[in-house]
Amino acid sequence: MLRLDDISYSVAGRLLIDHASATIPEGHKVGIVGRNGTGKTTLFKIIRGELALDTGAIGLPPRARIGGVAQEVPGNEVSLIDTVLAADKERASLMAEAETAEDPHRIAEIQTRLADIDAWGAEARAATILKGLGFTDAEQRMPCSAFSGGWRMRVALAAVLFSEPDLLLLDEPTNYLDLEGALWLESYLAKYPHTVLVISHDRGLLNRAVGHILHLEDKKLTLYTGGYDTFARTRAAKLAVAESEATKQEARRAHLQSFVDRFKAKASKAKQAQSRVKALEKMTPITRPQEAALRRFSFPQPEELSPPILRTEGVSVGYDGKAVLRNLDLRIDQDDRIALLGRNGEGKSTLSKLLSDRLNAMDGQIVKSSKLRIGFFAQHQVEELHLDETPIDHVRRERPDEAPAKLRARLAGFGVGAEQAETLVGKLSGGQKARLSLLLATLDAPHMLILDEPTNHLDIESREALVEALTDYTGAVILVSHDMHLLSLVADRLWLVKDGRVAPYDGDLESYRQMLLTPAAPPKAEKVKEKPKRASREQILALRAEVRKCEERVGKLGEMGDKLSTRLADPALYEDDKVGELEVWNRKYAELREAMSRAETLWMSALEKLEAAENPAA
Repeated sequence: MLRLDDISYSVAGRLLIDHASATIPEGHKVGIVGRNGTGKTTLFKIIRGELALDTGAIGLPPRARIGGVAQEVPGNEVSLIDTVLAADKERASLMAEAETAEDPHRIAEIQTRLADIDAWGAEARAATILKGLGFTDAEQRMPCSAFSGGWRMRVALAAVLFSEPDLLLLDEPTNYLDLEGALWLESYLAKYPHTVLVISHDRGLLNRAVGHILHLEDKKLTLYTGGYDTFARTRAAKLAVAESEATKQEARRAHLQSFVDRFKAKASKAKQAQSRVKALEKMTPITRPQEAALRRFSFPQPEELSPPILRTEGVSVGYDGKAVLRNLDLRIDQDDRIALLGRNGEGKSTLSKLLSDRLNAMDGQIVKSSKLRIGFFAQHQVEELHLDETPIDHVRRERPDEAPAKLRARLAGFGVGAEQAETLVGKLSGGQKARLSLLLATLDAPHMLILDEPTNHLDIESREALVEALTDYTGAVILVSHDMHLLSLVADRLWLVKDGRVAPYDGDLESYRQMLLTPAAPPKAEKVKEKPKRASREQILALRAEVRKCEERVGKLGEMGDKLSTRLADPALYEDDKVGELEVWNRKYAELREAMSRAETLWMSALEKLEAAENPAA
């Protein structure tokens, strides 16, 4: 499917990729990994033909379709479902032509092709994708303008998944998904029918959704078989061998140099010394592996408070007088590590705002330690940093009396080096901005740290450093994250936010993942048949519209059939000199009858669905 042949690319004289090669067979699912700044996103631009190579070539099959998420969908009045359906250009074009085509032969061709591409099942497929990414049936009928940029990014992702390109390129797709959406995407990509390249720092996705890892390091590409954990073990073994070989060579070089230094001035040993000089010159240096230093986070440690540090009693919380969560009876101790689980919209962010004093309780009582300090990190805080100021300006605003050296030391403790400390925030990477926001959230040594998606824009090394910092941290942690690896290593308690309640989840993260991906089967002992639920008004309106479309299609084909019958009833058509023309008309009539048969089948199917929706108990 994809061949990268001896490619090189540089930016402003800095070489990012140097004579790298890799071959990706058709149908492979490949995760692309490498430290931030090594050129992974640039590689995608090269594959799409947006950047000119210095050397080498990109090989793709003729007419191969490449797809990816470049930006969020526009905030227009088109519904989510129609936006996704429009991503299949061929289907959209054929559907539009079917409304105006008059030639029976062309109508038959259109109907045949629509059937081949399962055009009539497209809406159900698009709805399934949108639902997997967190949109309810009602939301799918709403206009794109009703949703924020992050949600419109999900719609853009749904659109490209629906269009099923031959080569799917995804750059950190889980950054704008919650845990439930990320788990659904893992499952979907694993079964995707074509080739996938995905840039990701999400170990769960890289272990479960892909079968190969393409590693970009030291300007070279190396393809490994297996998921991320297999890659990590294989690479660690390679690094150990390289380290061992480099150590042996250094010892050999030192021995030879020692001989040269000792005997080069002695005539009796000059020949042997000269031979060793030549041996040194011929010795190809073995490069010692340049492993990235683990950029640690240094969370300040709070003093210990008596338990519990926070307790809620019968609390309800929500917006504009409408409760989102009700009757909350919760207790948090300073040594708690709690992960919040629940589908998007159930109230995880609402609970985080309540616990961090960003939202007042509507009912009930919140009892807190008088000395309790709370730190809060959320993605919107990263976006609200002052782009025209430096990191050191941000910290100085909070600590105006501290010396510049102390401010820089604080930044260095979060992996923001001396150079970045004086760089405008607008020019920093997403990962560097996230580190700055984490520093600001923990500056006061909070007793409770609430983290809402802290790993967005952090590379794998930084995520591991965050795990270590949270493990060493002596305050309570409330964690919302799509990163299963982070949750599994940090959290020791799970709270499920669902149906307006917050309750302990008795299973583990793996059982929660299985619950999300496996539809619940009805209990075998259940004897009473539940009364079928009536479809929503939006669903019934959509089914009625589909029935009308099918009815109009049958009527149009019927009119075409009448015209053809009239033409075939003309005696003049059966004269000897019209034999060829008669064959053409007979063939068109046969094609029209075939199209009519398909259209009538679709009409009957639509009528049955509508009847079942309007009369569920029938």
